[in-house]
Amino acid sequence: MKELALPVQIEIEGARVHNLKNINVNIPLHKFVAISGLSGSGKSSLAMGVLYEEGSRRYLDALSTYMRRRIKQGSQADVTSVKHIPSALALRQRPSVPNERATVGTTTETFNLVRLIFSRLGSPVCPNGHRLEPSLEIAEAMSRSDDDMGKIVCPVCGVKFSVPGAEDFAFNSGGACTNCGGTGKVRQLDENKLIADENLTVEEGAIASWSLPGRNFMPSVAQHAGVRIDVPYKDLTDKEKEFLLNGPEKKYKMDFLSGTGRVFHDFNALYENAHQAVLRSAESSKSERAQKRIAEFFTYSTCPVCHGTRLKPELLKQLVNGKNIAEVQEIQLGNLPKFFEEALTKLPKNMHKMASVLINEFGNNLDPLLDLGPDYLTMERAGNTLSTGELQRIQLARTLRTETTGVLYVLDEPSIGLHPANVDGLIKVLRKLVDQGNSLVVVDHNVDIIKAADEIIEIGPGSGDAGGQILDQGTPEEISKKTDSLIAPYLNGTAKLFAHKIADKVNSQQITFSVDNYFNLHNVKAGIPLNQMTAVTGFSGAGKTSLILDSLVPAIQNEAKGKKLPKQIKEFDSPVHNVVSVDASPIGKSTRSTVATYTTIMDNLRKLFAQQPLAKEKHYTSSYFSYNNKQGACPTCGGTGIVTLDIQFLPDMEQTCPTCHGDRYNPEIQKVKWNGHSIVDILNLDINEALPVFKNMHKIEKELKLLKEVGLDYLHLGESTPTLSGGEAQRLKLVTHLSHKQDDTLFVFDEPTIGLHPLDVKVLVQVMQKLLDQGATVITITHDLNLICNCDYLVDLGPRGGENGGQIVAEGRPLDLIKKPKSLTIEYLADYLKNFEK
Repeated sequence: MKELALPVQIEIEGARVHNLKNINVNIPLHKFVAISGLSGSGKSSLAMGVLYEEGSRRYLDALSTYMRRRIKQGSQADVTSVKHIPSALALRQRPSVPNERATVGTTTETFNLVRLIFSRLGSPVCPNGHRLEPSLEIAEAMSRSDDDMGKIVCPVCGVKFSVPGAEDFAFNSGGACTNCGGTGKVRQLDENKLIADENLTVEEGAIASWSLPGRNFMPSVAQHAGVRIDVPYKDLTDKEKEFLLNGPEKKYKMDFLSGTGRVFHDFNALYENAHQAVLRSAESSKSERAQKRIAEFFTYSTCPVCHGTRLKPELLKQLVNGKNIAEVQEIQLGNLPKFFEEALTKLPKNMHKMASVLINEFGNNLDPLLDLGPDYLTMERAGNTLSTGELQRIQLARTLRTETTGVLYVLDEPSIGLHPANVDGLIKVLRKLVDQGNSLVVVDHNVDIIKAADEIIEIGPGSGDAGGQILDQGTPEEISKKTDSLIAPYLNGTAKLFAHKIADKVNSQQITFSVDNYFNLHNVKAGIPLNQMTAVTGFSGAGKTSLILDSLVPAIQNEAKGKKLPKQIKEFDSPVHNVVSVDASPIGKSTRSTVATYTTIMDNLRKLFAQQPLAKEKHYTSSYFSYNNKQGACPTCGGTGIVTLDIQFLPDMEQTCPTCHGDRYNPEIQKVKWNGHSIVDILNLDINEALPVFKNMHKIEKELKLLKEVGLDYLHLGESTPTLSGGEAQRLKLVTHLSHKQDDTLFVFDEPTIGLHPLDVKVLVQVMQKLLDQGATVITITHDLNLICNCDYLVDLGPRGGENGGQIVAEGRPLDLIKKPKSLTIEYLADYLKNFEK
């Protein structure tokens, strides 16, 4: 019988997702494939929009209807055909942030095994205070299925008692501290925040909590109850103040004038005092935005019962190797294997076999994560305090641990937040995925990762409409010889790395400050030279965020507001008094946010179109030219340009609106023209196309030129901002700062090269140069060697992360430091620059 040949590649025909130009491409199976290209060229459209969407959708199609209705399914990719695609898993550029109950231990699932180890190998204490040594009897008691499950007898006093099981040690279940509910923190209403300003009247907003949604009519109710609302709060009587703060909840029948001018007669208004307004809002509000606003009225402190451990205090009596479960969670991940190996040696010999199984399983769970570098993390670290890079590595390690085979893994920027020394560990993990029989597609800009791939697919040649085509495909060696390849110069060492004239000497005028006893920073003194570009580098967990974002940034902000400096700041001298912190977080969460609405371009466009003859004839004001208002929005889609169809047992389907055809606007509004263009025509232009159109319109032209200067000239004015990459979002945030002097401002960039090709990094450096030209001082927290070598000054923290970090191990001009490297960062920088000395 003839053996059937297995497919060796995924065959894609006619891919048209986003800016992909109806491309055909074959992706090798069971290989490590890297996709390269400029920011906005279409890399993620191919990787996530085609490969992941089709791979995951087809897998879910194999499940029952019942299951499919309960799983969020992706939409069908805009592609003619995809053949031989395995089921797909994705690791996205921006993992979702865990909630307050998640920790590193629960997210990595290592805490599950620690709970099991404590329940089986622990040393409990009986109710009369006698400590029992670990024994096989205790372990066996936890495995019984009768009424005596988990119960043992104290050999000293004879009392029979229950030993906590694995589930009892869970702070998200039965083991939760009864005072804080397992969060480790308690919140209290801050009385000082209820009053916005004693000099304001109640009518002017003196009661801060009445600014919360649904409470804007409370001043009228208070007035009806006899409180003077036109007198400054500080001049009210004690009786009036008491009513405002703690008055009884009561309904008052009154006439009420709404914000729209409508009068409600005999309106039954329920009075909520300043305290109740916050507490009721906290109970009823569901949205993340509302909860964030409500949280400002509370102070959060460590739970006085569990002292932040999240667990019932009685659970801390059980020990393993002399430590309770809370103390074990405080040990750095890199030191845990040694701790449990020591625990094994102290157990009775008849327990070694069982203990070895548990401890080896714990080690197998932990090893993939340690390969990726975050050995400095502790299990008790809150999940919502982790960086994007740390979250990605935890997800990747968890994926690797499952040891699947025959799966297509699609990874978007897995090198985010990785020190160059950790990239080797990442490549090792990626290789292991392929060795297990999987296929791997990685979207990344790290040159070492691209070099390590079996095959490179390069998309380009440009960004936006100028991209979306397959530029090159081949092995790293083949691509490095291509003359039209954009990544080739970085593979073969011929690229010109420097895009900024580096200062000959370090400016003696500096921002100087010291930080003491803040996480792993102890008496760390740093200087940031004025009007120069400083790179703050080091391993994850070395203290970069603690030093700059948690200490220097709030110090400048507090001093400008006349507030106290952060308590960890011991010395502080700053000639600059303004600070702008620019991170890579998405701009807006709704597709309604666009490049035009984020800038002032949309406001100016609306005014411009409202001045046209047809608009005046039909009495269209500027609000009619907003797709976020019902007067201007398409009546079918409400201004989103798409409609979502619920197709019962199939995934919800998004479809271009049949009325406006994705243009968002009411067809009548589109009849208004300026110079032959409707407002839809204008929003469909990219920045380059729009510039000549608005040549004599100063306000709009000025912003268009700034967008071009920051390298975003390929974006359309109507492009949705949440879809922008991290690097694109950062540059868009900078547009408003480039038009005026900044000599009193410090700009802080946190990981600004996320999603940026090395050529895009050069554009970013040029943008930073424009800020320097305006007199600004620039700090960039980064691991990117292309960016580091372009800086005037470098502050390197280390030598590693966590308790092995927190020191400044190198500082000075990068090109001077590489002559005698004193840290791992400098060593990697020196080795990298040697590749380009040809």
